[in-house]
Amino acid sequence: MNSCLLIHPNILNNKQNRRTNDSALIELKSLAEAINLKIFAANIIRVSSIKPGTFFGKGKIDEIKQTLKEKELKNQIIIINTNITPIQQRNLEKLWSVKVLDRTALILEIFGARAATKEGSLQVELAHITWQKTRLVRSWTHLERQRGGRGFLGGPGELQIELDKRHITSRIKKIKKELEKVRKTRELQRNKRKKLYPIVSLIGYTNSGKSTLFNKITGAKEFTKNMVFATLDPKHRIVSLSRKNQFILSDTVGFISNLPTELIESFKSTLDEILYADLIIHVRDISHEDFDSQNEDVLYVIREIFGYDKNQIPQNYIEVINKVDKVSNEFKNTINSKNKIYLSALTGLGISELKTVINKLI
Repeated sequence: MNSCLLIHPNILNNKQNRRTNDSALIELKSLAEAINLKIFAANIIRVSSIKPGTFFGKGKIDEIKQTLKEKELKNQIIIINTNITPIQQRNLEKLWSVKVLDRTALILEIFGARAATKEGSLQVELAHITWQKTRLVRSWTHLERQRGGRGFLGGPGELQIELDKRHITSRIKKIKKELEKVRKTRELQRNKRKKLYPIVSLIGYTNSGKSTLFNKITGAKEFTKNMVFATLDPKHRIVSLSRKNQFILSDTVGFISNLPTELIESFKSTLDEILYADLIIHVRDISHEDFDSQNEDVLYVIREIFGYDKNQIPQNYIEVINKVDKVSNEFKNTINSKNKIYLSALTGLGISELKTVINKLI
């Protein structure tokens, strides 16, 4: 098992960051734990100015080097909770003598480990090698090779890193061709479904409770776990509200802050499920301290999919405020309740109300 040191850079005057440093570090921990990395330290490091060659200043680099030396652990990895340049990554690896991953690499690795279908695997590989094409940083041979993934931590994907740009370009073309076939097949299936039943799509930030809600509404027993990206490949089930009124419920991949552009583009055929839905249900976790920030992250991706401008949202869109069993009524009442349904997917509270609303809107 790889041992990792987590670093969240507290970049001064970073106006794009809507989260607290503690919250960002907690999310980074959940990402690392999602692929069974053993965390031996997690630090917030103040960055007054980003150094072009190393990101961090010499003092911080020396401090981290000393930490690594004191731990004396095998297969060490450092994960930095932001995106760094190929030069910064290469220089830091030389200075620290360990593998360095940034946020995009970590998310791609998680998606690679989660992909359960051929389509999912192809989409992750396309995202990975598209991103890797601009970097071509060699993987470290001493890292663990027992898991799958996309090659950053060893495994079947590692060979891609050593391909030159011509081979990568050729592979990208081949994958896109295969995914186009999948897209056409998916479109035919979707059109057949739409002729028979309306389609309702669940969307939301990762770990917001979408899969639990999916199971509660459909009676299915799909995989649910308190972890990020538990769902990667979309799932569909027919739901009967009455003898005459049925619909197809679709559970899609969860979103996350700073989702790599490569992933959004590569998962276009999967995300198209949302584009063609008759009703979009955004599942939000009211118990999370980043409740509002997560909302903005999800809406950003939705606008990317629909080609909308800022502040635009689809007309066939409603919000479900989940996990109300975890907060007080006083706190719940502080949230603007317009066009929102409060429920607990875990306990079943509010499910009947949601079904009534779905029945009216489809």
